[in-house]
Amino acid sequence: MSNTFNRPIRVLVAKVGLDGHDRGAKVIATSLRDAGMEVIYTGLRQTPEMVVNTALQEDVDAIGISILSGAHMTVFPKIIEIMKQKGLSNVLLTGGGIIPDGDIVKLKEIGVGELFAPGTTMITIVDYIKNWSINHRNF
Repeated sequence: MSNTFNRPIRVLVAKVGLDGHDRGAKVIATSLRDAGMEVIYTGLRQTPEMVVNTALQEDVDAIGISILSGAHMTVFPKIIEIMKQKGLSNVLLTGGGIIPDGDIVKLKEIGVGELFAPGTTMITIVDYIKNWSINHRNF
């Protein structure tokens, strides 16, 4: 598998809802950028609609949601629903934060990609997004 692309992988990193803790999202955004990806960071207090609209406008390969508020079982399904409505079935929805294992299983069943717990290495996240993009997006 080649790591050579004819364009950078584009990733949208977002915080949805009232969760005001964005340090982790900023660390992820910086790490993805350091790995050669183009990162669009939306900042705090985004709605699922705002996230998907930005993803559409920016033609991203992946959306990464950082969630620590406990609203993951509302946020991820809503984003998946809007992504389907807007025809973004070929865009990865991934993320991380405080998400119980049982909820991770349920979210994966509806189409969410890997969800990363605190302490996951940056290389694990970078490699996942790169490998997914190679296999699902046009480069």
